[in-house]
Amino acid sequence: MKKLFIKLCKLLGFEIIDQSNFLSPTLNKELNEDLSTINKKSIVLPLGEIKITRKIEQILIIVRMNTEVEIWDQNKKRLFEQPKIEYSIRSIKSLINSINFCENKYPGIKIKTIIVDDNSKNENLESIKKLIRKKDFEIISLDHSKYENIIKKQKSNETFSNLASLLQSFELGKQLGNDLIFFVEDDYLHFEPMLEEMVASYERISSQINKDIFMCPSDYPYLYMNNEKTNILIGNKRHWRTVNKTLCSFMTSKNLLNKYWENFEKTCFDRNDPFEKYLNQIYQNEICVSPLKSLSLHLTNVNSSYGLSPFIDYKKLWEENS
Repeated sequence: MKKLFIKLCKLLGFEIIDQSNFLSPTLNKELNEDLSTINKKSIVLPLGEIKITRKIEQILIIVRMNTEVEIWDQNKKRLFEQPKIEYSIRSIKSLINSINFCENKYPGIKIKTIIVDDNSKNENLESIKKLIRKKDFEIISLDHSKYENIIKKQKSNETFSNLASLLQSFELGKQLGNDLIFFVEDDYLHFEPMLEEMVASYERISSQINKDIFMCPSDYPYLYMNNEKTNILIGNKRHWRTVNKTLCSFMTSKNLLNKYWENFEKTCFDRNDPFEKYLNQIYQNEICVSPLKSLSLHLTNVNSSYGLSPFIDYKKLWEENS
């Protein structure tokens, strides 16, 4: 009778939880295992099951890379005070590890990565090429001349290059993206489960609210400096909080990129104050979330409010990606 009941539940799409034996006979898993199925259902105990209506098929990752500039717009040193190329290498290494983890977990999702490189020295570029040679990565050189008559004249070449690389990244996302697009900079270290958690949490939250969202991988310190109201959401394996500000590393959909294209362009036409002014305007109308605790670490100066996420073993993550 028990076996027949289990088969009937499977046919009807129900799951059984046997709390006495700490397992699910319909899923054939213990309850401390991952009970969710990508693009089908998200199960978090004790909240039950969410049917996935927002399915994910492809992810386009666009990395902005500058291996020369220490910290743009600042005369400060980053945590660990290493040459910028060291941060770029470790950042991309950690991204590769996270992509591998996600691909092993969700082999049906296609992941492609483009690096927009801003005038790296040949020796630096060769180091990056050795790192990515076995992955589906493509390096595109930033075309400065393309944007000379589009971007307002800036006080420094570094500021112009920063705006140009951001605009080229957004344009590539619009031209080549089909589903999710992850814009990320080369001074972030990522935990191995970062991409897997973002994908599974994206589809869960989007399916719950029936709309696409913005998703930031980092838990920035500036989010705790004002007494702002927030909502806490359940993702795949952690909590997420709603936020109304991000930097320029975030994941969103091709649909939202198209919908707010004017805001994306305005972010790049001039050095705004704050820099992400027009991105932040989007979050007045759309849901944006960041993880608790952080999935990625923004490696800036130790005193920067836009940098180090709280409650992270910084040295351990740094050394793991050497």
